[in-house]
Amino acid sequence: MPVRTPQTAESARSARGGAAARVARVGCAGRAGRALGGLAAACHPLPAAAVTLFAAVLAVAAGHSPAGAALVAGAVAAGQLSVGWCNDRADLRRDLATGRRDKPLVAGRVSAAAVARAAGTALLLCVPLSLAAGPLAGAVHLACVAAAWGYNLRLKRTVLSWAPYALAFGLLPAFVTLGLPGAPWPPPWLMAAAALLGAGAHFANVLPDIDDDLATGVVGLPQRLGAGRSAALAGLLVLGSTAALVGGPPGRVTAYGWALLGATAAALLLAFRRPARRLPFLTVLAVAGADVILLAARLRP
Repeated sequence: MPVRTPQTAESARSARGGAAARVARVGCAGRAGRALGGLAAACHPLPAAAVTLFAAVLAVAAGHSPAGAALVAGAVAAGQLSVGWCNDRADLRRDLATGRRDKPLVAGRVSAAAVARAAGTALLLCVPLSLAAGPLAGAVHLACVAAAWGYNLRLKRTVLSWAPYALAFGLLPAFVTLGLPGAPWPPPWLMAAAALLGAGAHFANVLPDIDDDLATGVVGLPQRLGAGRSAALAGLLVLGSTAALVGGPPGRVTAYGWALLGATAAALLLAFRRPARRLPFLTVLAVAGADVILLAARLRP
């Protein structure tokens, strides 16, 4: 029978301690990974990425240098991250009440404190990035972000729930163009098209959640109108946005413009037949992407 010497006992304790430390490190890494994944999901990544990409493409089309376009994208990304995290933190009580297990905060994948800190950090970062584009451009973008925060914290429960979307989207092209030499304002048709798209996105975005919203006291304009009328209004607003982009600029309407207008009408008609699903909002994002392609061609210096 082997004799257990003090040295071998100490070695065994060291081995057990090393194994425990490795397990603890793996556990910490796993928790950190889950928290980061939860933060990534809580920022509303798809719309945040879409808005950032659209702003970057618009910046390039408007004549920004690569550095200028990167600055626009960075400011918009910081603003969008702050808005997404603010939204999930502000909605936590409602999401718990309605059992929204698809939400990272409800599922326990990330803490409320971590999401609040992330929202505040992104907002603080958004301020210097926005102002680096110029005082007026920066003030316009910060107004966009303030409108979105106002929606999250209060206006989504009022009849003016559409207004922050219209304001923020409508002013986004101004942030892009005011950062150019001479600080030019964008043409009115472009701001109108962006505002219509933003308002349409609002109605499309809330369609799947109208029943849960009403149950938890969120009574914005789409909730007051109901799913059917809100879906119809969303489609009309988005179609109006595309029409403004197609017909607003001087000159003849291109074949792509006419095709885009027809395809938009057909896509919206099909998507909004089932307003309780996520398809209407995804269709709005797709239409916005096609609109940006048209806009980039029109604005190319």
